[in-house]
Amino acid sequence: MTEMEPKQERYDAFTVRMAIQLAAPHTWPAAIIPCLIAVCAASVFSETVSMSLAIALLVICILMQSAVNTFNDYYDFVKGADSLDDNVEESDATLVYNNVNPRAARNLALGFLAAAFALGAYAIYCAGWIPLAIGVIGAFFVVVYSAGKTPISYLPLGEAVSGVVMGGLIPLACYQVLTRHLDFAVLLWATPEIIGVGLIMLTNNTCDREKDIESGRRTLPRLLGRDRALKLYHAALVVWVCAIVAICAIYFSRGLLVIPFMLLASYPLLKALFANPLIPASRIGAMAQICSVNIALGAFYAAAIMANSTAAFVL
Repeated sequence: MTEMEPKQERYDAFTVRMAIQLAAPHTWPAAIIPCLIAVCAASVFSETVSMSLAIALLVICILMQSAVNTFNDYYDFVKGADSLDDNVEESDATLVYNNVNPRAARNLALGFLAAAFALGAYAIYCAGWIPLAIGVIGAFFVVVYSAGKTPISYLPLGEAVSGVVMGGLIPLACYQVLTRHLDFAVLLWATPEIIGVGLIMLTNNTCDREKDIESGRRTLPRLLGRDRALKLYHAALVVWVCAIVAICAIYFSRGLLVIPFMLLASYPLLKALFANPLIPASRIGAMAQICSVNIALGAFYAAAIMANSTAAFVL
C-alpha cells in the first residue's frame, strides 16, 4: 500500500457493479461521438468503410475513456480530493461510498488500457504504425491527466488537453485506420468535438471551483473567477454550435438540411445549460445537461456529415 492510500484493516469485495460505476458509461459519449464523426467522415472520402474495424475502434475508444474515468477517481480518492461532502451521486464516487481497496480501481484502469492496446493490435495490423503512435500519445495523456504530483486535471490545461486528446486525436486516429490516410483536416472537422469534450471538464471545474481552491487545484475557473468562467462557458457554447454550421457549410454542404433539426432539438438543452449557475449545488444537473448536449449536437453533426456519404459499408 502506498503512503497516499488510506489504511484499512479490511476491505469489502470489489464488485462488477463498482467496476461499471468507475468506468462511468454516462461519460462514454465523449469517446463514442468523436469515433462516430471519424466513421462518417471516412464514408464521405472513401469508397468503402469496414464495419468490423469501425466497431473495434469504437470499443477501443470506450476502453480508453473508461481508463481515464477510473484513473481520475482513483487518484482523486487517494489524494483526498473527493469526499462525502461533495455534490456527487454515489455512482460517481465509488471509492468514497464503498469500503474497497483503491488498488482494485487502479488495477482496473490499467486493465482497461491493456485491453485497449490488445484490441488496437487489430487496427495496427490493418493500418500500420500511425494509429499506434497516436494511441501511445493518447495513453500518455490518460495517465498524466490524473497521475503524478501535479496532474493535468489540477492545472488550467485540463479543458484543452481533454478536448484535444478525446475530441481531436480520436477522430484523427480512427479516420486514418479506416481510410489508410493521415489527413490533418480531420482535426478541423473535429473542432466541435474538441469544444464539446472540453466543456465537460469546464462544467465540472466551474461547479467545483470552491472545492478546488481548498484542495489546491489551479483549474481554469479558479484562475478566471466564477463570473469570467461563466462568460467563457457561454461563449464556448455559442462557438460550438456555430462551428458545426460553418464546417457543414464549407465541407459537408448536403448536411445543411440537418442543421434546422439540430437547432430545434438542442435549443431546450442549451437554454437549460445557459440558465445553470454552475455552482456546487447544481453540479449533478449541470453534468447531465452537458452530456446531453454533447450527445444531441454530436449525433446531428454526424448525421450531417453522413448525408454526404458515398461509401459502401462492408464487413
